[in-house]
Amino acid sequence: MVLVDSSVWIDLLRNQPTPQTTALRKLLEDNGAALAPVVYQEILQGAASAERLVKLREYFSTLPFLLPTHPIKTYEKAAALYAHCRFRGYTPRSPHDCLVASIAIEHSVRLLHDDRDFDTLALIEPKLKLFAATKKQPKK
Repeated sequence: MVLVDSSVWIDLLRNQPTPQTTALRKLLEDNGAALAPVVYQEILQGAASAERLVKLREYFSTLPFLLPTHPIKTYEKAAALYAHCRFRGYTPRSPHDCLVASIAIEHSVRLLHDDRDFDTLALIEPKLKLFAATKKQPKK
C-alpha cells in the first residue's frame, strides 16, 4: 500500500502526464493506492461544482483510507514534525503535509507525492519513506 498525496491525485484528475501520475495509475491497477482523510478533504474541496463534488465523493470514498492511529497523538506528532522543521530553519507551506507524513509513518507505508515539502520533511524525519516515481528511461 502507498499513501498518495493530493498533489498527485489533482494532477491525475487534470490528466497531467507526470512520473507520479504514471505511478499512481499503476498503483490503482494493483489496488495499492490509499488516501488519508485530510487528502480526501483537499480533493473534495477543490470541486468546481456541486455535481463534480458528488462525482469525486462517489469515486474517492471507495478507495482504501489510512486513518490516524490515534485521535490526538497523531496530530501531536504532526505538530512536532512541523515544529522540528521550523527549529531547523524550514517552515512547511502546509501543516496538512505534516499530518499526511505522520499518517504514512504510523502505517509504515511509502508516500507518493509531487510536492517539494515532502522531500524536505523526509530529510528532517527519516522515518518518512517516499515512493520514488521516476521517468522511464528510453530504450536504446
